[in-house]
Amino acid sequence: MPPYSRRQFVAGAAAATAALTLANAPYASAAARDRALAATAARAVQVAGTTLEQAATASGTGTYRKLTAGPGWPLVVRTDLAAAGTGRDSRRTGLASFVQFTDLHLADTESPVRFEYLARYIDSAYRPHDLLTVRGASSLVERVNSLAGGPYTGLPFSLVIATGDNTDNHENAELDWYLTVMSGGTITPTTGSTTAYEGVANSGSTTYWNPESPLDDTYKQAGFPQIPGFLSAAVKPFTAPGLTTPWYVTAGNHDDSIMGTLPDLTLLNSVYTGGLKLEGLDDADAAQLAAALEDGDPAEALTLLVKLIDGGPVRHVTPDPAREPFTNAGFAQAHLETAYTGPGPYGHGFTSAAASNGELYYTFPIAPGVLGVSLDTTNRAGDADGSIGTAQLTWLESTLQAHSGHWYDTDGNPVRGSHADQLVVVFSHHTSTSMGNTLPDPYNLLEGRHTGTELLTLLQRYPNTLAWVNGHTHENRITAHGHAVPERALWEINTASHIDYPQHARIIEIADNADGTLSLFTTLIESAAPYTADPGDLSDAGLASWYRELAYNDPYADPAGKLGGPGDHNTELLITKPGG
Repeated sequence: MPPYSRRQFVAGAAAATAALTLANAPYASAAARDRALAATAARAVQVAGTTLEQAATASGTGTYRKLTAGPGWPLVVRTDLAAAGTGRDSRRTGLASFVQFTDLHLADTESPVRFEYLARYIDSAYRPHDLLTVRGASSLVERVNSLAGGPYTGLPFSLVIATGDNTDNHENAELDWYLTVMSGGTITPTTGSTTAYEGVANSGSTTYWNPESPLDDTYKQAGFPQIPGFLSAAVKPFTAPGLTTPWYVTAGNHDDSIMGTLPDLTLLNSVYTGGLKLEGLDDADAAQLAAALEDGDPAEALTLLVKLIDGGPVRHVTPDPAREPFTNAGFAQAHLETAYTGPGPYGHGFTSAAASNGELYYTFPIAPGVLGVSLDTTNRAGDADGSIGTAQLTWLESTLQAHSGHWYDTDGNPVRGSHADQLVVVFSHHTSTSMGNTLPDPYNLLEGRHTGTELLTLLQRYPNTLAWVNGHTHENRITAHGHAVPERALWEINTASHIDYPQHARIIEIADNADGTLSLFTTLIESAAPYTADPGDLSDAGLASWYRELAYNDPYADPAGKLGGPGDHNTELLITKPGG
């Protein structure tokens, strides 16, 4: 298996530099940026602990760059859907304040069912920082716990919601880590052997970063460090503080499919829990498997994977029943276990009915007068992208009608309901543009599947639906829908993952401006880890710092695309108030 070229590392570094330039693009000078930051701070209740105050910034030159604390990102006022009235800050009434996590991807890097050998074709197949996902997520929890509330309303957070891909390969071990990160408790982030690490990070292959070895792998050739004691520190037990805020969960494709792409028909359960780990493929086999995955042909990919595991180059690892994959019903049931109740609510959105039937969609209160709707947009037929089943779409429409005073029928005619308008925020894993996977669900073959365009069309018929909040793309992207018709307007708020750089989460606040408009404030936050990683610091905080720095330098990453622009970062999103 040939190594990737140094040119790819250089391209990655150049993209990272471009990303940071893009973040501050509207500001002609540092002085202009500083004036914008001062104006931002003057409008806020507080900015400490958010990217309004400071954000990770690369320093130095070369293919591998250290991170340091850089200037924050000013607020951008977006008037795509409604005008910004003067004096609204003094009239503003906070209605809701909550936090979105997304794409944590807590990963069992020692699992036999991983595709690290496809990294040169699929960038997410292997990340040099994969084995620090659990500590990185716990550090993000620490950040949220340290904040008093939303920076613009000052309201304490009513909840945190994680919008999918909470696990990386839907294993029970990963699910336990995720639930414990969120609720608090002791975590040992390793599977298999209790005395030795058994993943590609000590494989001796120059294709992967071998952090403890002097091996001149391709990562070290590009500046990645050798860190004695790194692996033993990464897998040692630690205590996660857990959130002090109630939390909810939405399912993502990595929570129900093999590496988020292949249907789990229980054919690989013995491979998950067994003792053979495939760590390398020749070019022809790797290209064939990657093509099947990228082309959305899960049946071909699954058949090929079984063949390769049976006859390919494998490493013997310690079998572990904790790696067995969970089902949808098992996912819901785990959230009902009292060990994971934490700050609540009991079930974190799921009920005993969900644990029985595996239906992972529900409603929940965000704040008085503000309803949250959590959807399941995964498709168990495989392929990373999603869709929504007819039964769930029908349920969603009836739910929206039950909380709406008025809406529009499919012909565009106004309909008056019997309820007062309640503000609605919809959550899903997939975005409107990543829901084109209408393959029949193998567990419900007769049910139709519907695209993101269809879902968006439905949401836009209900004027009290303010926003659709999602993840999946691993990038910051805020999109205005319905520019021409205020009654059909809503904001789509897509937030970057917490595994790929920039490793963000997002505070979302809703405020009434008392002028017929509402403001949705979106503020990005980073983990509590120090910005600069120290080779001599392998504490929990030090490892979380390494998690961020290694992610920034991942040669297969796309920081420029994932970071987004200023209008996707810290924003005030204006929208017409329903009935206003």
